Amino acid sequence: MRPTWFAAIGIVAIVVLDASDATAQRGYWGRGGGREMGRRGVPTWEIDERFAGDTFTFARVKYDSYGYRDKWQTDYPDSDLNFSLRLQQLTSLKVNPNPVIVELTDPKLFDYPFLYMIEPGAITLSDEEVVALRRYLTSGGFLMVDDFWGDHEYVALENELKRVFPNRRAEEVPLTHEIFHCVYDLKEKPQVPSIHAAGRGRGGRHQSWEYRPGSDTSRAIYRAIEDDEGRIMVFICHNTDLGDGWEREGENKWYFEEFSVKRAYPMGINIVTYAMTH
Repeated sequence: MRPTWFAAIGIVAIVVLDASDATAQRGYWGRGGGREMGRRGVPTWEIDERFAGDTFTFARVKYDSYGYRDKWQTDYPDSDLNFSLRLQQLTSLKVNPNPVIVELTDPKLFDYPFLYMIEPGAITLSDEEVVALRRYLTSGGFLMVDDFWGDHEYVALENELKRVFPNRRAEEVPLTHEIFHCVYDLKEKPQVPSIHAAGRGRGGRHQSWEYRPGSDTSRAIYRAIEDDEGRIMVFICHNTDLGDGWEREGENKWYFEEFSVKRAYPMGINIVTYAMTH
């Protein structure tokens, strides 16, 4: 049986992401400036404590893989804060202004219907994490995986997911799937490079995506593991970095308008909307 948080929250998108409106607020973003230093300059908002249990909280997965112990916090906290704010602004979903970090073995894991995992290209789950993640996902939870590039990193993640679901395989999601259209009607599968790769590509000197020797990383690949009813449990964003589009939106106006506005936020909002309504 799915936990009650799926039934408790409905989402209706009420605003179209607009570059000019969003750019006008860029003064809040960045890394300081003396305003709300704990929130990295991102403004906060009030939530109704009577309905705190029905408020969406962005939950980032903390993992501890040997030799890669800091990868889980890539883009943190800026991406989590910025995305939470945009989700609050651009949809009718009530959003917690304070994202959280959660381990897969944390008893509070089931408090969060949506999990975000970043840079899993060398992840190694413990046996306890494998069991916990399987239980979470088969109970109605949703995992978004983001920001890893090339065949080698994908195989590493794939091997761990096979431990979670030995009899299920991640399949590429077609552009016709509702996850690409449920709020923003995306005409292509969005690829978001890091801000540095995007800058190089803009100058015409290099490709604007992340290069990995021996791999074609020139297009984003979105894959999913579904349950028996066809619900996506794991949504894998490969050869793309949506989190950088959220994190870096205040650092460069061109990057913000080209990648944050057109790709990273629409795709992220679509993913959360799908997760919270299925």
